[in-house]
Amino acid sequence: MPKDNSIKSVLVIGSGPIVIGQACEFDYSGTQACRVLRAEGIRVILINSNPATIMTDPEFADATYIEPITPEVIEMILDKERPDAVLATLGGQTALNAAMALHERGSFVKYETKLIGADVDAIKRGEDREVFKKIVESIGGQSAKSKICHSMQDCLAAVVELKYPVVVRPSFTMGGLGSGIAYNESDLQQIAGAGLRHSPTTEVLLEESIIGWKEYELEVMRDNKDNVVIVCSIENVDPMGVHTGDSITVAPTMTLTDVEYQKLRDLSIKIIREVGVATGGCNIQFAVNPKDGRIIVIEMNPRVSRSSALASKATGFPIAKIATKLAIGYTLDEIENDITKSTPASFEPALDYVVVKVPRFAFEKFPEADTRLTTTMKSVGEAMAIGRSFPEALQKALRSLEKVGASFTWRTENLSDLLGKIGIPTEFRLQQVQSALFNGASVDEVHEITRIDPWFLEQIRLINDQAALITNSGELTKELLKTSKMMGFSDAQIAQLRKTKESEVRQMRSNLNLHPVYKTVDTCAGEFAALTPYYYSAYDEESEVLTRSKPAVIILGSGPNRIGQGIEFDYSCVHASFALQKGGYETIMINCNPETVSTDYDTSDRLYFEPLTLEDVLEVIAAESAAGPVLGVIAQLGGQTPLGLARGLLDAGVKILGTSPDAIDLAEERGAFGEILSKNKLSAPNFGMANSYQESAEIATRIGYPVLVRPSYVLGGRGMEIVYDEESLKGFIEKATAITPNHPVLIDKFLDDAIEIDVDALYDGSDLYLAGVMEHIEEAGVHSGDSACVLPSISLDKNMLEEIRNATEKIAKDVGVRGLINIQFAVSGNPQKLFVLEANPRASRTVPFVAKATGIQLAKAAALIATGVSIEQLRVDKILPKSGDGKANGVSVKEAVLPFNRFRRIDGTGVDTVLGPEMKSTGEVMGIANNFGLAFAKSQTAAFGPLPISGAVFISLSQRDKDSGWRSARGLHELGFKIYSTAGTHTYLTEKGIPSEKVRKNSDPQTDQLSANDLITKGLVQLVINTPLGRGSRQDGFLIRTAAISRSVACITTIPGFKAAVAGISALQKDEFGIKSLQEWMK
Repeated sequence: MPKDNSIKSVLVIGSGPIVIGQACEFDYSGTQACRVLRAEGIRVILINSNPATIMTDPEFADATYIEPITPEVIEMILDKERPDAVLATLGGQTALNAAMALHERGSFVKYETKLIGADVDAIKRGEDREVFKKIVESIGGQSAKSKICHSMQDCLAAVVELKYPVVVRPSFTMGGLGSGIAYNESDLQQIAGAGLRHSPTTEVLLEESIIGWKEYELEVMRDNKDNVVIVCSIENVDPMGVHTGDSITVAPTMTLTDVEYQKLRDLSIKIIREVGVATGGCNIQFAVNPKDGRIIVIEMNPRVSRSSALASKATGFPIAKIATKLAIGYTLDEIENDITKSTPASFEPALDYVVVKVPRFAFEKFPEADTRLTTTMKSVGEAMAIGRSFPEALQKALRSLEKVGASFTWRTENLSDLLGKIGIPTEFRLQQVQSALFNGASVDEVHEITRIDPWFLEQIRLINDQAALITNSGELTKELLKTSKMMGFSDAQIAQLRKTKESEVRQMRSNLNLHPVYKTVDTCAGEFAALTPYYYSAYDEESEVLTRSKPAVIILGSGPNRIGQGIEFDYSCVHASFALQKGGYETIMINCNPETVSTDYDTSDRLYFEPLTLEDVLEVIAAESAAGPVLGVIAQLGGQTPLGLARGLLDAGVKILGTSPDAIDLAEERGAFGEILSKNKLSAPNFGMANSYQESAEIATRIGYPVLVRPSYVLGGRGMEIVYDEESLKGFIEKATAITPNHPVLIDKFLDDAIEIDVDALYDGSDLYLAGVMEHIEEAGVHSGDSACVLPSISLDKNMLEEIRNATEKIAKDVGVRGLINIQFAVSGNPQKLFVLEANPRASRTVPFVAKATGIQLAKAAALIATGVSIEQLRVDKILPKSGDGKANGVSVKEAVLPFNRFRRIDGTGVDTVLGPEMKSTGEVMGIANNFGLAFAKSQTAAFGPLPISGAVFISLSQRDKDSGWRSARGLHELGFKIYSTAGTHTYLTEKGIPSEKVRKNSDPQTDQLSANDLITKGLVQLVINTPLGRGSRQDGFLIRTAAISRSVACITTIPGFKAAVAGISALQKDEFGIKSLQEWMK
């Protein structure tokens, strides 16, 4: 059945900000959907609140609404755009929940539109756990014994029958939020209590424990003619008890017999039919008891899932793309396989290689958090690798993580310590397992403790055996090197085992002419020719790299997502690819992140799914240089990952396009950069470098407290702290034990009354294009990635903006920038004075936000500048404005989204939520309006839920903030809010004539009076203002902030944030919440 021609326009609901549990895999899926629909001639209307993604770029939809994903806002879009259909199955749980809310409100009927991809009944059957259990039973499957509970009493009653341990699963949450395993009653109170709060329907499912069972997933697709295909089977290396998103996973499954696989396959086909997902993809999870083979169906997602991106990249079978075509009426046999061009999509993919995905964590950002892995997902990104065997794919994936301690090492360790550790799932458990096996533990012993399947343990033992061979052999023969490479060993690992240098191993391989060849991901295990160059490396005989005649540009991607380096860098890489293709070049992408658009096989002309290490990248460059002309490599768009490789590539004779590694080092190196500033008469805050506590105390006293201290070798603000006195400084130095003359501590004067400014600009060697001047809304000292920002700046005058432009041009010129530069300034004092904080001569995290706010695609321009195109020419080509600098359309506010609700201390209390110089956010949203108040209010709605327009607020201001904060409190009183406050704030507000009700501090003796925490936990306030003094996590403030996070009450910790909230509430009370597409803003 061909396309449904009644569908002329479709509203695609996006997935919102990147959060743990719902990351950019859904952005990848949604982008695919938009591209497919437009190619079919359908008008695409998109709603998504996330500015960082390629999906919200105006070229992917006809009308792009960067607005909060709420039923009210979507109704406004339905009313204005009148789409024929709504597609909500590609935007994760956010889109699905929004679609269900619209259905409940009767919006689809009212605006004469319909849901495609999965209807409401099918979504309910898949999502409602009780209904789904009955479906599983009706088709002859089994579910875990369980009880639905709506209160703590229900939970305690259910446990009598189910027995401890029980698994707690809240309904309608994503990434297992609020779930966990309760081993006793206090666990149950803690986990189920949180689960009932997190579930939008106050509902949790208690389930018999299947901890230690094996976990599998099948990706399934069905069309309207009832054709069903299994795209991919996926197996978790970790047994049940660790969320799939946090487990190392492998595709296809390694430990199922044919009969067992057939059973899972049959169950999946029956389930998708019975649930009634008529068109599109879904993901079904199973648990299998290794003792007796009993199969339990855990759950299904009646939508494209997190694993769909992985399965798509693993097989070359683009699930989201096909799901979109099915949703508009095609059948599987009518859709052509992009890679073979000769088989239909009803032809199931077959793999003749192994794919391994490894999660990337960020526990170092939350030092107080419990590091155990549970059923609540905590990973912030992932890396994937393809190999001819499990050991090869595993070792390639581990080195793709770019994290110290991720790759296997071989050293003597205490075995009993290791055996004690491996029973608890943590980020580095696999490395501990490998070390235990290396240090004498048997496979059976390790299996008994970890329940990891013996087959995987046996593979790790084989890797250890190979390591012993490398160490003990007299010489490294070609045969030994080749077998080691076939097991995924890197040159660095071989060098470590041989006690030599990595460069010497590389030279030895070169002398022996031992290099990888590149194989094609072909969807059919070599049965048909593959026409899409999507490659992975193997130490095999025959290379499949096609020759070419066009000059190529190689783009280095950004690797696995992490806090500090997210999807914004992938956005820049994708834009570079598009611009260079249009500019007449062939583009070659190297990346190892399966979640993103850059690793889609049709983003660039060629895709290499390889680790971003010097060894792996040099091999790709050599293979491509043999295939045809290579202009050079772009390393400035993918964040720190490719930047870290630029120097090594240059030393190996590779041409780096754009800003040179020397220029990048110049900006990073304090002394040299300081000279540029003094030559141009630019100021920086006073600073010093200390090698000991004594030196640091002297420097801090000289430049005056408060000071910003940081280790000199960090990214993303890691380890930075603002220190207000000598005692705190001593504490910092004691923590930062690695202080040596090679790794000194940097101490900067902290301008705590400053306005911080972020500038993005392009420079081509002679002309500067100032793209945007963003003003931080949070106070100085909050990392730019965590601070709300506004464009255009709201408190700088024309003269200061001119001064910023001149300073930017001088720095860009003297650093030697060819492309993008990001500079952070502070404006401080009265009269205002400009200080330079730091310069990054590369694409920054803010590039996508500035591009959306001004309507100019900066990364495209930067890629073209790298190949020699001038800014003057870019103006002629209409990539940049005809004249002048970037100009904001309306007012745009970017707000960070923080993952505090994912992390708990061992005792179950939350981690502190105070923002500081170390970045902690995972994603961002944007609000755009014609005034600041409304734009800020939109950003808050999209990030944390709407600002209240009436009700009560709790205010507790530190001594330092009372004078600057009372006017905002008066503003709230005048807007009709009731104010609660603690003693000190209450007295101060009373003096200023502002009424408030006094509550006791949490630390005050118990009385009948309400405490600050009672207000929040009893739901009496809709907003919390709590400014801590200094940055010490004072117990009172800590309790207030963690209570607010757990109850999802907006909690503001800075005075500028407080002022912005008052402006936002005032705008919401006065103004209509208007909407406009980016395309309309750009007119």
